[in-house]
Amino acid sequence: MKMHMLTGGRLRLRRSIYFPSADRSETVDLPVSSALLRHPQGNALFDTGCHPDIATNPDARWGSLTRVMTPVMGKGDNVIAGLTGVGLTPDDIDIVICSHLHPDHCGCNVFFKRATLIVHARELEAARAPGAAAQGYLPIEWDHPMQTDALDGERDVFGDGRLVLLPLPGHTPGTIGALVALERDGPFLLASDTVSLRETLDEDLIPRNTWNADALVKSLAEIKRIAARGATVLCGHDDPQWQTLRKGAEAYE
Repeated sequence: MKMHMLTGGRLRLRRSIYFPSADRSETVDLPVSSALLRHPQGNALFDTGCHPDIATNPDARWGSLTRVMTPVMGKGDNVIAGLTGVGLTPDDIDIVICSHLHPDHCGCNVFFKRATLIVHARELEAARAPGAAAQGYLPIEWDHPMQTDALDGERDVFGDGRLVLLPLPGHTPGTIGALVALERDGPFLLASDTVSLRETLDEDLIPRNTWNADALVKSLAEIKRIAARGATVLCGHDDPQWQTLRKGAEAYE
């Protein structure tokens, strides 16, 4: 199996969301990432990033959310362009795994009409709840007629231990991560927004955009156990880490 890291956009947020001591005027620019897993049994995409229109007309798609997450991305900073760069189209993707249903993680779902969507049942419940849009669940991004497989617990996607999905609630009720076992480069944990920035894990900083702090603390403890066994934790939005990663056609194997 190969893993390709693809850009899903770039956003500007208040630094105080992640660092409690930061002044509210400080901002931080964060990458949005997606991972393409090319397995002999099929192609899986972990998160689909921001919709391409976010680069040109974000207010029309996200409305007031752009005041919280301000796009700072170019026209080519999206998963669809990234797939083209590795010789694939959306129709080549068999499985879309959504770590959660915030718009910077599921914005390109609409393009994957052949794929089965795997998402946690509690995440679907949260997205469908009254007032969910105010919590960042925008129907224009997540509510599409895809074949959906609602996850409840761990899932070995291909049955061989190479791609195992793990519930990691806290950021949202149904956040999931993916443990990826590669033959040459070893194990990786795609942590999504359970660990948006590395400091969350290293300094036990609970971000302000956390749904349930107690649940997040338990999920972080589980990630630390996995990391102690040798897995490289890939954070959801950590720019220093993102700058060091292989991207596009330069795969992990």
